[in-house]
Amino acid sequence: MGVNDLSNEDFERLYGRWASHTPADVATLFAGYPGTWWIAGGWAIEAFTGVRREHEDVDVSVLRNELPRLRKHLAGRFDVWAAGTTALRPLLPDDDIDDDPDATLWDTEGQIWIRKSALSPWEYDILLSPGSARLWEYRRDPSIRMPMTDALWERDGVRYLAPEIQLLYKASGLRPKDQADFDATVPLLNDRDRRWLRGALEQTLPGHPWIAAL
Repeated sequence: MGVNDLSNEDFERLYGRWASHTPADVATLFAGYPGTWWIAGGWAIEAFTGVRREHEDVDVSVLRNELPRLRKHLAGRFDVWAAGTTALRPLLPDDDIDDDPDATLWDTEGQIWIRKSALSPWEYDILLSPGSARLWEYRRDPSIRMPMTDALWERDGVRYLAPEIQLLYKASGLRPKDQADFDATVPLLNDRDRRWLRGALEQTLPGHPWIAAL
């Protein structure tokens, strides 16, 4: 059994509880941050479509190669933990924050969790994404790329992942909520974005039912 297989009750007993946040909270967290950040997942779909949906959490991403910038931004306010498939471990404040992320993180670590102290709830689970400040890169197929200026959009001071990219991530799961997000989003996409999504699906998930719908 992995961590993701635990019930909410068992997870909280072992690791502690999570605070609840909104996109506006994330914008406040990143105020003054000199790097690249965005919100993905269901909140990004809701912001684009205007269709209300349930949210279990808020999906926050930063660039993996900008981890030193993020740690400086959070220093003195939050403890930072590296999270991966094999362990959850603290990144100690007296470590060299300027170290290359590949030297700081284990190969299995693709996220960081932050909280104010051991007596506080976890605040955010932040995904460390590939790419650069100029270029968004698909985690599951690095050959699929897009200028970062096209990959992100902003509303009310909050940066969101473009809807066609979010649907690409959702396509592999094809859960009922993923289909509902697809149905709400696709009619609002322009021709260029529909073509991009179709091409990305044909490359990564040939035969996917969304290809015909596009």
